[in-house]
Amino acid sequence: MNIYISGISGTGMGPLALMAKNAGYQVFGSDQQRGAISNELDQAQIPFAVGVQDGQYLQKVHEKYHLDWFVHTSALPEDHPELQLAKSLGLKISKRDELTATLVKELNLKMIAVAGTHGKTTTTAMLIWAAKNLQLPAAYIVGSTLNFAPSGSYQKNDQYFIYEADEYDRNFLHYQPWLSLITFVSYDHPDIYPSESDYHQAFLQFEKQSQSLIFANPAAAPSDLSQLSSKLFQTLETPDPHLTLAGSARREDANLVFYAIKQILTDQPNSHQVSDQQIIDILNQFPGVGRRFERLADGLYSDYAHHPEEIRATVEIAKEEAKNLGKNGVVVVYQPHQNTRQHEVFSLYQDAFLGVDQLFWLPTYLTRENPELKIYTPADFIATLKNPEIATSVSLDDQLRLKLKSLLQDNYLVILMSAGPADQWFRDSII
Repeated sequence: MNIYISGISGTGMGPLALMAKNAGYQVFGSDQQRGAISNELDQAQIPFAVGVQDGQYLQKVHEKYHLDWFVHTSALPEDHPELQLAKSLGLKISKRDELTATLVKELNLKMIAVAGTHGKTTTTAMLIWAAKNLQLPAAYIVGSTLNFAPSGSYQKNDQYFIYEADEYDRNFLHYQPWLSLITFVSYDHPDIYPSESDYHQAFLQFEKQSQSLIFANPAAAPSDLSQLSSKLFQTLETPDPHLTLAGSARREDANLVFYAIKQILTDQPNSHQVSDQQIIDILNQFPGVGRRFERLADGLYSDYAHHPEEIRATVEIAKEEAKNLGKNGVVVVYQPHQNTRQHEVFSLYQDAFLGVDQLFWLPTYLTRENPELKIYTPADFIATLKNPEIATSVSLDDQLRLKLKSLLQDNYLVILMSAGPADQWFRDSII
């Protein structure tokens, strides 16, 4: 099968391209610019064009290789030249999850899906880390860069498929996992789910499609567990005290992975050779993942947190890390993501930054917006905080750059929380 992926070099599509190539498919693609997975695509010898996606490269590839399938992101507009050309060429057209589900079925893999509002990427990366260290036969795709492995992989002897199952656009409903791990469920993506009830119903449907389930905590489980009466499931409570990663959220993620690994091992011959302590030791050595409390330099971190629940968890990790490193305190730079989302979570910021010494609040990164909604300013958010005296409205400019460098010199831990372009500015300007 010959596959063309539009937007191929980002963290959403790049790992899928790597897995498809390893599985024996011919893979091509394009992107507006070189994304986070570009170097991995180069190493895998996957050809892709960078620049204006006007359809010329797609036409050229189709004429030479006769493409079968055009895969695109949820963000691709209907009038996009490549999408229009793919339709005129009669190619099969879908978003990434239909292709992923097809690969899982054709390769006869047992899917281990990691789902939840927060913690998906870190938990998925931890599971990959543990599986690789234990030499378990597992393919995988994760929506980030890893410093210990490619972002996507498949080998011919693999029996399992570890996947970060995203609820956005109801993508995770394409799957019937062998095992699903649920990290946390809290209303998100109001542009897709018009109500909290609709959001929770989607998770319930996903859980019903799973053969077995592990909930990270009682809050991750549906309120009425009788709806899952025909399923094998367990709900975890307090993380194992021998897990020593910084931050209770990270320890909870590691605890979820610990039980997932134990379930995989029961499905494997010679599983008795792996002790609980061996699994815990591997998890305690987890090196982290790109943009999830990622260490950029001494005292300087970047995190993808962009929801108040995620922020609280990341602040806790930062405070523990600052104490362990002997820092004078924690400084946060925050860029909210999507104004439509902010109207749903506006009231939840009140105590999100408690324990932070200084907070620099950037304007919201606007994407997929409802034009009828007021755009909240940094001042609007700051006024709702229980500790507004720590916060300042800022922009990505030289004044902020100099201030942050000064705080680093004064021995503060500085962390950016953003799902938007502030991350690249942070890397270019502060390091």
